[in-house]
Amino acid sequence: MLVWIVIAIGLVLVVEGLLYALAPSLARHLAEAAASVPPGTLRLAGLAAVAAGVVLVWLGRTIG
Repeated sequence: MLVWIVIAIGLVLVVEGLLYALAPSLARHLAEAAASVPPGTLRLAGLAAVAAGVVLVWLGRTIG
């Protein structure tokens, strides 16, 4: 189980790192845009991302 957690965190870092490495100006623009979004909207988007991640993990474990 711990191995899967480490792998998942590693994949998140790879994806985020690619954004900063390949398009740093886009990353800066996205950060500035996020700063202007109300906290409630950011919270809702975060909860939606968590839900989508849980569904993807569940599907991966069920199918694989």
